[in-house]
Amino acid sequence: MSTVYHTRRKRVIRHLKENGIEAALITSPSMIYYVTGFRSDPHERFLALLLDSRSEEETLFAPELDAQSAGEQGTVEAIVPVSDTENPYEKLRKKLGSSVASLAIEKNNVTVDKAESLQAVAPGVRFFNLTPFLEGMRMRKTSEEIAKVRLAIETIEKVMNHALTHVEAGMTELELTAELEYQMKRFGAEKPSFETIVLTGRRSALPHGVPENAKIEENDFLLIDMGVVVQGYCSDITRTFLMGEGTAEQEAIYEAVHAANLRGIEAARAGRTIASVDKAARDEIAARGYGPYFTHRVGHGFGMDIHEYPSLHGENRDLIETGLLFTVEPGIYVPEIGGVRIEDDLYIREDGTAEVLTSFTKHLIRLG
Repeated sequence: MSTVYHTRRKRVIRHLKENGIEAALITSPSMIYYVTGFRSDPHERFLALLLDSRSEEETLFAPELDAQSAGEQGTVEAIVPVSDTENPYEKLRKKLGSSVASLAIEKNNVTVDKAESLQAVAPGVRFFNLTPFLEGMRMRKTSEEIAKVRLAIETIEKVMNHALTHVEAGMTELELTAELEYQMKRFGAEKPSFETIVLTGRRSALPHGVPENAKIEENDFLLIDMGVVVQGYCSDITRTFLMGEGTAEQEAIYEAVHAANLRGIEAARAGRTIASVDKAARDEIAARGYGPYFTHRVGHGFGMDIHEYPSLHGENRDLIETGLLFTVEPGIYVPEIGGVRIEDDLYIREDGTAEVLTSFTKHLIRLG
């Protein structure tokens, strides 16, 4: 695996040389993990990988308390520990040199405060945005990465199965959330990949609602959207259930979302536009009379982060490529009734077809 990380760093240095940029400073923890193999959460402390295209030197600046781990887990030989009392930018200046004129950074991760600190140690430096190049590298997942995603999906589907046997009317959204997050750890997850969403009744019509003390009651929808991190990679799945028999309209809403999910998956093929996936799902929902109630994009890429490129919306004319990993998650949210979302994880294989990695049933399940 060390060869993989080394190759990735060399690709960045080659990109710098081709564009006449002297150095790059990578600062987001997930990107540092992607190119070094070292994974950490530095909180407010300074964590950065300096890649110098002039000398091809590679230097990892790590919080002093993480320096040993960086040496054991990572693949960068030159590690500069930074204590809590030191000025990291002065250490960076000594390595980078104050005469540097061009520096590639992740503009979506560098605050104004950090940019000003960089300019203070390298007056006149011109910033270039490295984010698109790094995202381009990360968007095509390797077989090794997908193997880790499969483990994360297997884990979260065990948790979803547990939900079916554990949930009962009268339980609150928060109680069920706590139980599911406990089971995540029991089944071997490192942590949730995002804040678990458990919503019931009319509150299920909130696409990104937050679990509260609302009680799960008969004849209501129960929407569960959750994921876990395993070996540094995420999973993301949503299923919606009915407590009890429900109504004919609730069933019609569910079937509309189910059909839209299938249409979106059918449209996911290499060479087609990303927008076509959104359109296929959205057209199905509109044809069934629920168009105004589908209020978000149909999906998003993921991997080490829960939201990565691509964004699957109707204006994205980029073409689907092999190696992409993304969700397809249409939904219908009717305020007076509730909401339904069905979310699957897809991988575009080398032959250009989509493999649905999630396997949890999408047929309507009535609980209780």
